[in-house]
Amino acid sequence: MTSPDASLPDVGVLVVGAGAGVRAGPGEPKQFRSISGVPLLLRSLRPFTSHPAVAHVVVALPGGMAEHPPHWLAPLAGERLQLVTGGATRTDSVRAALAALPHGASVVLIHDAARPFVDRQTIEGVIARARTGVGAIAAVPVSDTIKDVNDGHRVTRTVAREHLWRAQTPQGFPRAMLEAAYARLKPDDPTPTDDAELCERAGFPVDVVQDSVQNLKVTTPDDFRIAEAFARTIHDAR
Repeated sequence: MTSPDASLPDVGVLVVGAGAGVRAGPGEPKQFRSISGVPLLLRSLRPFTSHPAVAHVVVALPGGMAEHPPHWLAPLAGERLQLVTGGATRTDSVRAALAALPHGASVVLIHDAARPFVDRQTIEGVIARARTGVGAIAAVPVSDTIKDVNDGHRVTRTVAREHLWRAQTPQGFPRAMLEAAYARLKPDDPTPTDDAELCERAGFPVDVVQDSVQNLKVTTPDDFRIAEAFARTIHDAR
């Protein structure tokens, strides 16, 4: 499933940023907090808004924020970047963003607003795989020893890690595949943890595209400290 003309922008990007981010500690939602002076969400958006294959970006925000976005986000909203209100779950937010995506996008990428350091190579790898007609997710092989632990914190077994990968974002899909997977999701189905799981349940193939551990998800106060250090490293390298 390829674009009629791969030189034309055919990619729509859904950036999921509607969560409260309670694990980040008290204060404003984590996606609006700064890393070395740049809001986390803005860092996560820039690799996509600057990519020539991206035709449109839709950002799912907490209730009320789409109508009254932060001062640094409001000027970006327009024909190419749209702000929508997300939902109570990630799935609800992706649904809302997907419904707002213009029909011209034949490939859809979904990215966490809390992943500010995704690189161009990963984005292009996911796009290239999705254009072949399969789902594609950025991921890294598991390098730690993995333990299965019961409710009493007792280790029950060591899990073989040879075939284990840690899923990250972006995750990319042919638009028809993603829409079909969401159409099959029933209200009483377990909530999928990501869009790859949703497509897997629907029987669609999903491949991994090897990513870097630098594409971290900022979730806790410790993650913010790591992100600050990494942002300084990037700045010093320029």
